[in-house]
Amino acid sequence: MYMGHFLFMNKTAYQKAFNTDFKPNGRLVTLKNRSISNTRAEAAKFMQAGGVEGIQQNSALRSQITTIVHSLNTIMIVLIVLAAVLGVVILYNLTNINVAERMRELSTIKVLGFYNQEVTMYIYRETILLSIFGIFVGWGLGELLHEYIITVVPPNNVMFNPALSALTFIMPTLVITIITIALGFFVNSSLKKVDMLAALKSVD
Repeated sequence: MYMGHFLFMNKTAYQKAFNTDFKPNGRLVTLKNRSISNTRAEAAKFMQAGGVEGIQQNSALRSQITTIVHSLNTIMIVLIVLAAVLGVVILYNLTNINVAERMRELSTIKVLGFYNQEVTMYIYRETILLSIFGIFVGWGLGELLHEYIITVVPPNNVMFNPALSALTFIMPTLVITIITIALGFFVNSSLKKVDMLAALKSVD
């Protein structure tokens, strides 16, 4: 029960739990037509009947929770897109700074006969290691953030599913991996166009 926190038990369990005789005080009604309009109409009919003191409509609560979840999904999509863009910007800037600061070093190993891929990996290996480290840190911090959100966001009478699927960890890993690989090709292409001899002749 993720909504309402109802507790269902049989007669024996009730008597054992509360140490008193069992007296039914409610009925669980399941409608074939579960639309909100039909639920409200049937609820009005029940209220007109004698002996009914109150009705709890799960469909109304479900509609409210659905609205909340859709709003959260929209926010999450925006955050995911911004996080991916931020990842691109950070990796690109860090790699560019690393290349610019070590251009004479890269030029030296290129002149010594290193292949283009070897030169790229010489500078890009750090980016790959940092990305792997960031993925593992993100897994841990993401799980803590998820636990905080599902505890704070829902109202008191609602519980969000606390389970995390493997896809939750796989998808961001794939996104970062694709960004890192694509940026690696870009760096490799950029280093091919650099005049290494001119870089060696430059004065720092």
